[in-house]
Amino acid sequence: MSAVTIIPPAGEAAATTEPKRRWNGLILPAVLILLWEGASQSGLVDDRLLPSLGTVAGRGWSELADGRLAVDIASSLARDVSGFAIGSALGIPVGLALGLSRTLDRFVGPTFNAAKQIAVFAWIPLISVWFGVGEAAKIAFIALAAFTPVVVNTWAGARSVPRTLGEVADVLALSRWQRLTRLEIPSALPSIFVGLQLGLIYSWLATVGAEYFMTIGPGIGGLMTEGREHFHMDLVILGVLLLGGIGLGLNKLAALMETSALRWKRY
Repeated sequence: MSAVTIIPPAGEAAATTEPKRRWNGLILPAVLILLWEGASQSGLVDDRLLPSLGTVAGRGWSELADGRLAVDIASSLARDVSGFAIGSALGIPVGLALGLSRTLDRFVGPTFNAAKQIAVFAWIPLISVWFGVGEAAKIAFIALAAFTPVVVNTWAGARSVPRTLGEVADVLALSRWQRLTRLEIPSALPSIFVGLQLGLIYSWLATVGAEYFMTIGPGIGGLMTEGREHFHMDLVILGVLLLGGIGLGLNKLAALMETSALRWKRY
């Protein structure tokens, strides 16, 4: 009597694999935490340089109880959202224009491609001259960081719109606005959302850079700067953990928004 192999449905197999992937992704962070705690507790590393996890957690609790930590997180998020919104609002139309206009692509494209090679931190001196070193300069810097990836991916999405859509538009005698809103933008949406997701990541990195290199004020970057100047490594590590956790959360949020907005592509 031959053995019978039962193959689970594809959906069931995927549902079983997904939790395993999530657990596997936690292995490395858990190992790093154990090594960190072991090195700190055993005295292998000076706890002034690498404080224990308990010390960092205690510092975080005291900062939260004082109300300062909530202000710092809110300030950084407000700057991030403001800069990202401005950079995206400018980047999407610029990318669409470059992707849909051969003339702009030919004359403006090479200049933009050259400018995007400049590291975003190299713009800080110019931004400081134009906007000062206060809140406006920080938001301008964050907006610039979000602007470039949004333009690049929107440009690529608009340029890859199938020619058959243009033929359909000609047959239906669609106006320029109808072609843009009903055919070209929907076709470019996947690339646009990739650009928005990258823009959100870059804007968060720029938020920390702006707070760290410009005037000190409320924000996670300012928190880390204070910790560095007073040699409070627990404060610095707290800031690093906050940056990683919030950045991961923003990335997940952007992915969920993309999945929700592009659900129609499945049908």
